[in-house]
Amino acid sequence: MDDYSECLDIARQELKLAQAALRRDISDYPTPIAGCDEQFNHLLDQRERVRNALEALDTRHFVPTPRNLSTE
Repeated sequence: MDDYSECLDIARQELKLAQAALRRDISDYPTPIAGCDEQFNHLLDQRERVRNALEALDTRHFVPTPRNLSTE
């Protein structure tokens, strides 16, 4: 296994742990929740950031490469 692949696997595992912790914190948050509750909105923001990071790790990206060798 390549070193970077192992690092990506570790990153996925850590992000999944963070996702589970955020899910738990959001579900345990005391109600009622006001729309302007900064702490709750911060949890929602962090949940979105973790979801986006996991999605980015699993998305294949196209990297264009030249068909002919160029001296430039």
